[in-house]
Amino acid sequence: MTEQAVKTSAVGAQRTLTGTVVSSKMQKTIAVVVERLVKHPQYGKYVRRTTKLLAHDESNVSREGDLVSIAECRPYSKRKAWRLVEVLRRAEASSKA
Repeated sequence: MTEQAVKTSAVGAQRTLTGTVVSSKMQKTIAVVVERLVKHPQYGKYVRRTTKLLAHDESNVSREGDLVSIAECRPYSKRKAWRLVEVLRRAEASSKA
């Protein structure tokens, strides 16, 4: 196999996740919570686990409460290695009294 073929086969498919935006107060960065169900090893009950990831939002289009799709990418900073792919569902507009 050539060196070029080895590099392209090692890349593989891009990993994407779906989650909810919990913070959009940073510049070009959003915090996304991704939930998953894990089966408890002893009792067999499914337990909900959450992971908080930082994602790059180049044009600041998402806001808190949005359902978004994020993809893995090169590291932008120490904690940010995901990028926003698209906003799947907008959050309901809430009026503060």
